[in-house]
Amino acid sequence: MTAVDRDAAATAPLREMAEVIVADLESGPWPLGERRFDAIVVTHYLHRPLFGRLTGELLQAGGTLLYETFGQGQATVGRPSNPDFLLRPGELLEAAAGLHIVAYENGFEDTPSARFVQRVAAVRHRFDPEPPARHRLSAGGSAQGG
Repeated sequence: MTAVDRDAAATAPLREMAEVIVADLESGPWPLGERRFDAIVVTHYLHRPLFGRLTGELLQAGGTLLYETFGQGQATVGRPSNPDFLLRPGELLEAAAGLHIVAYENGFEDTPSARFVQRVAAVRHRFDPEPPARHRLSAGGSAQGG
């Protein structure tokens, strides 16, 4: 497991279980070289220029992207309030357009705290003759989004 953040204190609890890279992904040198990952998890972070890297060169074929951050409307209930840090409706779906979307949500939650959020779970397809992956939905349930 690899964790990347510009705040060393934020990643300190992970040092015993993960490789921790303290780096600024927005303005510093790229810290990950040519590495690829089986899974990428992004939470409460939005830097649009990274979308292409996250869904392309960083994500291994067959790999999973889990992305969750704040959406428009968040300014009415708290921070962040700067529109540069809030996803437009459907923006996360657009960013993951080249991937197989397994689940998507866009809406308002009031627990554990009030927030407007978008989240996506998506898989980068393999380009080999293997049978397609079986992304199971909950037993007897239906996928919801929107």
